[in-house]
Amino acid sequence: MQEALVEVEPRAALAQPAENTVPSEAEAGKARGKYPRFRIFTASLIKFGSFKKRERDQAGSTAPSIKKVREEQKESLEGPCGLGCMAFPRCQRFNNIRCFLIFFCILVTSQCIVFGLVDLSTDNFQKENHLKTTENLVLSLTYDISSCLVVVFIAYYGGKGNIPGWITVSSFLVGSGSLLFAFPYFSGGNYKMTVETEDICQEMKMVKACKKASLSFRSKYMTFFILGQSVQGIAAIPLYVLGITFIYNSVATHSAGIYLGLVEAAGILGYALGYAIGAPLIKASVNSTFEKSVEDSDDNERWQQSWWIHFVIIAVIAWSTLIPFSCFPHGIRGTARIKAGEHKQPHLLDRDQTKDQEFAASIKDLFATFGILIKNPMFVYLSLSRASESLVMIGASEFLPIYIENQFILTPSEATTLAGLVLIPGGALGQILGGIIISKLKMSCKGLMRFVMVTSAVTLVLLAFVIFVHCDSIPFAGITEDYGGTGQLGNLTAPCNSHCKCSSSFYSATCGRNDIGYFSPCFAGCTYSKTLKNHKTYYNCSCIKEGLTTSDNQGDFIDARHGTCDSKCYKLPLFIAFIFSTIVFSAFAGIPSILTILRIVSDKQRSLAMGVTFVILRIFGTIPGPVIFKIVGETSCILRDTERCGSIGSCWIYNKTKMAYLLAGVCFICKVVTIFFTAIAFGLYKYLPQENSDVLPTVVKNLKVKKKERTGSSL
Repeated sequence: MQEALVEVEPRAALAQPAENTVPSEAEAGKARGKYPRFRIFTASLIKFGSFKKRERDQAGSTAPSIKKVREEQKESLEGPCGLGCMAFPRCQRFNNIRCFLIFFCILVTSQCIVFGLVDLSTDNFQKENHLKTTENLVLSLTYDISSCLVVVFIAYYGGKGNIPGWITVSSFLVGSGSLLFAFPYFSGGNYKMTVETEDICQEMKMVKACKKASLSFRSKYMTFFILGQSVQGIAAIPLYVLGITFIYNSVATHSAGIYLGLVEAAGILGYALGYAIGAPLIKASVNSTFEKSVEDSDDNERWQQSWWIHFVIIAVIAWSTLIPFSCFPHGIRGTARIKAGEHKQPHLLDRDQTKDQEFAASIKDLFATFGILIKNPMFVYLSLSRASESLVMIGASEFLPIYIENQFILTPSEATTLAGLVLIPGGALGQILGGIIISKLKMSCKGLMRFVMVTSAVTLVLLAFVIFVHCDSIPFAGITEDYGGTGQLGNLTAPCNSHCKCSSSFYSATCGRNDIGYFSPCFAGCTYSKTLKNHKTYYNCSCIKEGLTTSDNQGDFIDARHGTCDSKCYKLPLFIAFIFSTIVFSAFAGIPSILTILRIVSDKQRSLAMGVTFVILRIFGTIPGPVIFKIVGETSCILRDTERCGSIGSCWIYNKTKMAYLLAGVCFICKVVTIFFTAIAFGLYKYLPQENSDVLPTVVKNLKVKKKERTGSSL
């Protein structure tokens, strides 16, 4: 401990001159009074002159140890806020980490809004065009694959350069990628629409062809969305690797949790906002068939094309951060003072490998650094823990809207809005609260890992309650009910509707007066329909013989109505309470896992460590995650579109109970894996040398006192 205190003193002494590189307030005031147009040039000369002076000092005959310290000081050199060599005195009040964090959160939020819009748009496009499995995978995985290909290189070389400059490039790429997503919709869809009639029981039916976009729109959509995903994947690296490292290096150790929690919360809120914005736009793709006309088809096409305006707005918001980020210096004001009072050891790394070793900007040194990181089992286990943790949030975002829609009989728009505005923001709240808690308690690395395991255990308990909050399935003719004994389970056709020649490609949920659901009015044997107060009602249904009869205002007896039968299940508020609490406690583990990784590596390897963690998270988390939850959803499907367009289409009906068990089961397994890997890392951490196991905070003003005490004790 005493040796650590002595080693910090040279750095603290050398950190002080950096604060005088900007003119004082008094000098700036005089310049404003006498030479208002000259002050920018004067500040620029001072900045340039101080830089040349430091170069001359380092070029002289300096002791090797002092020269090495000065080189380290140069890497984290504070500078004034300005564009290039032009420093603006009035802008220096914004040269702090809080202003940087505001613009950073704006950029992160805008990119995550794009992610939410893209996910909804892609799902809508897949349903309308019945894409092949390979096409679906290409659209969904392009972002993760493109980011994995460049993350190690950007993390290594970007960490040695000007990180705010890299984030400026990321800001430009986020806006450009958003415009690429807008282009197919902006240029027009040209859907092939034909007139169709409602699928009721009648001898002659006008059936529409497959509703597909024209080949030009289809190819244009695929091309530009793949390009947009690739650009966004590259733009994400400076944000979630270099940006996180930059913020961590610019704040006090025990305050980093709050700052990083705000960043993660901004991303989750952005994704939820994207869902909320895009939810009304998916009303044209409801899995049902109504009576349509050419005018309705044109309205649907115009509704689909309204996606583009949202992408353009997000591009403008992202580009609004270009100038602010380009003005931030290599090191934000106050960074040197903060880091001078904190001495961090390269905890996990072998000192024999890193002692007196400077890694240059070459491919050989990149792989050498990569090898040092990947050979440390504790680092690998913590990264795998983050990957398993990401699967829970993927399940919430990918599968939750479908789950709510089918469990509680909501429309796709209502279910998506509920997930986007109520449930997914629980992750943002968990990230913020987790960061605040660990910052206020000033947890060590062992404390952070304990926190992850405890909150994950609480999440497991809440998941057990979620399993039991589901609704019973409604009797469905041909699936769970056999048409009163006249039909067979698994066959929608029965003697009462065999003369109707119904098609299972036209799903229009219908509820009979006997409280039994039917695939369509045709399968219920209904031959006549009316529209009463904007609601469809059906009459003369040959398959409906029981139940209470009601008459309309014209005296006709209603046999069925459009829509799903009331499940008489009122558990939605209870489900929201449990799943919201589950997501909050699950998100508690996000910030502690990031901070643990940042603390166990040396200062110069943090950016690359975050890059390697990013790759592991993608390979074992975000890439297989959507596929896993898609398979989970498909296994609970009991009726699927198998006729339309000559290929297997969307799932019409799910087994609610099986869906509940599968969703909770997969999340339960992911949390168990998180606890398992974190427990292994915790066990490895206990066997580290004691002097390398904790962050040692030091106050600069007490250095001389501590040094005297050490000298006295040695005498």
